[in-house]
Amino acid sequence: MRQNHDEHVREQVFEVAGMHCASCVSRVERALEKAPGVTSAVVNLVTGQATVTYAPHETSIPQIIQTVKGAGYEAKEVTQTNRRAGRVGEGDREEKKREEEIKGHFLRFLISAIFSLPLVSLMLSHLFGVNLPTWLESPYFQFLMATPVQFGAGWQFYRGAFSALRAGSANMDTLIAMGTTAAYAFSLYQTFVSFGHVYYESSAVIITLVLLGRYLEARAKGKTGEAIEKLMQLSPQKTYIIREGAEIQMDTEEVVEGDVVIVRPGDRIPVDGIVTEGMSIVDESMLTGESIPMEKGPGAQVTAGTINKHGAFKFRATKVGRDTVLSQIVRMVEEAQGSKAPIQRLADKVAGYFVPGVLIIALLTLIIWFLASGDPGRAVLAFTAVLVIACPCSLGLATPTAIMVGTGRGAESGILIRGAEHLERAHKIDTVVLDKTGTITKGEPAVVSVVPVSVPGHKEAELDEMVKLAASAELRSEHPLGMAIVQHAQALGLSPVEPSAFHSIPGKGVTAKVEDKEVLVGTVRLMTERGIACENVQSNLLALESQGRTAMLIAVDGRIIGVIGVADTLKETSADAIWALKELGIDVVMLTGDNLRTASFIANQAGIERVLAEVLPEDKAKEVERLRSEGRVVAMVGDGINDAPALAAADIGIAIGTGTDIAIEASDITLVQGDLRHIAAAIKLSRGTMTIIRQNLFWAFIYNIIGIPVAALGFLSPVIAGAAMSFSSVSVVMNSLRLRRFDPMG
Repeated sequence: MRQNHDEHVREQVFEVAGMHCASCVSRVERALEKAPGVTSAVVNLVTGQATVTYAPHETSIPQIIQTVKGAGYEAKEVTQTNRRAGRVGEGDREEKKREEEIKGHFLRFLISAIFSLPLVSLMLSHLFGVNLPTWLESPYFQFLMATPVQFGAGWQFYRGAFSALRAGSANMDTLIAMGTTAAYAFSLYQTFVSFGHVYYESSAVIITLVLLGRYLEARAKGKTGEAIEKLMQLSPQKTYIIREGAEIQMDTEEVVEGDVVIVRPGDRIPVDGIVTEGMSIVDESMLTGESIPMEKGPGAQVTAGTINKHGAFKFRATKVGRDTVLSQIVRMVEEAQGSKAPIQRLADKVAGYFVPGVLIIALLTLIIWFLASGDPGRAVLAFTAVLVIACPCSLGLATPTAIMVGTGRGAESGILIRGAEHLERAHKIDTVVLDKTGTITKGEPAVVSVVPVSVPGHKEAELDEMVKLAASAELRSEHPLGMAIVQHAQALGLSPVEPSAFHSIPGKGVTAKVEDKEVLVGTVRLMTERGIACENVQSNLLALESQGRTAMLIAVDGRIIGVIGVADTLKETSADAIWALKELGIDVVMLTGDNLRTASFIANQAGIERVLAEVLPEDKAKEVERLRSEGRVVAMVGDGINDAPALAAADIGIAIGTGTDIAIEASDITLVQGDLRHIAAAIKLSRGTMTIIRQNLFWAFIYNIIGIPVAALGFLSPVIAGAAMSFSSVSVVMNSLRLRRFDPMG
């Protein structure tokens, strides 16, 4: 159970058993939403779960369960102890449960098929003019074959229909039960009373085909959740840790924060932590979508579920159980797969009236055919065909199967989508707003140029010597610009020396004594205050500043010897990411608090034409809202705390996963990696998913729009109708499964 933002409202997930079609979903949702104290209910046919938001002071979990029972279904509370997310080994248990369900469907189909086979052979013999033994033609033999199918394998349809009837409604089971019973009962009358033509093969074969359809559907639906099952199984069941100086093995669930964990070559990392000893290369592709393994050494972060490729190391556990990144990803994907896209509400609304409407059409068909032909057998066949051809199942499966596969495929690619509505809305994005610092750029200043300054009568300083002196002066500095100079020197293999004197001047720079030399590193203002002439470096300063770089002067013993240019550099993938967005027909806008000159330089490098510069953090959300007021569908991409309001103000907020938890919490989509190319990938995934959903809904609607009138006019055999109905559901699921091969980065 989860506490909602409103402390007076709670959210609870329930497993709902017995749902087979969209009308079932509609009925459960209506019953729950009418219940006192329930503020909202979202039911998912594919996951078999209902997410209920309710006021605990007005209702309770047992009362909610009773409401579901009153609608004709069984419900069970999903507690923290049996939630899948974060539980090691739960993936295996879910897989076993699903396999048992599939085996049950297959067993019922097999029994039905064995008894139906003689009836099918009779049907085929009449079609092709083949003579069979007389006893096979006997109505009594056909009665013996059809009865176990009708009330044995087909009993589940009666059970479902009775539950619906008791709740004052009708569902898919009602249609199957009524249609097959009509054919069976009429045949029974013809066998023992009227001694006319029988239709046992119609009732038996329809049940067999529907059971085959449900078996294939169960198998296909199982594959829609494979992505999340794979994620759940990434964490190893056993872990080696060090306690009280001894190495011991324990269940991963028992690891606590602060434990020192041992990881050997080939091991999966069990929990999140920080490396304390050893070096290795870790494959993080299953969580981030990044194919290149990452080097890990002391101080590096490691994540549960990733694979240690080479070398052994130890790390200190920082997040365990449900707090690990892996568990949070699983939980987010589960919630997304259990949510409902706005487009699905159309299908659910139609489904609410579908079964009653079909029953009315079927009864009218029965009456009209009987009055028109005077042949009760012909009327019963048309009546049965109408009931059987109708398929609310495909309507109910059209959207959630695509959402499940789409969100799962996104998770495998490092794209976490918080809910189905965000996946749907993302395909409409026409404008992407990018924060500059930490999103387009690396967010860390780096030395990008070192320019020696010539002074008449003095030898020009060597670059390495100049960098070493500047780095030595900045060695004690905690300023990002100073640290960038020190890091640059170290990267060049230079060893800065400890200054004998150091003084930091806020906003201006530093002064230091380095090897008996007076070294100053800082602004023109600092140099001017110390009486150092700066006229001969003005052109250098203007050149650097025109390129969006921060210029820092280096003076030694009262003479400027060089200028260092420091800048926040573009991420390696930013330019490619902007190009990919433009290829999708999307406008890209850069939003930053920097001055226009610096911002324009970065924008030009990245290939961005529109820049909103000198925007205060508190005004970023206003800029996003202004773009939306122009009729644009806006996605905001950011990674910092000051981006959270803008992320929330956008139609879609996209957070860089390497950013802060607050930004991620405020977002609708999270990119696990800081790779901006995943923005275009997320939009492509949304477009691909919506294409599949539209195809599914089109075929589901067109199938019923064409099939029901054709059956009512008597042009459709009930057996063909049963086959078509069964495979319409399977085709919808199989179409959704095509998303498993969709490559959003391709």
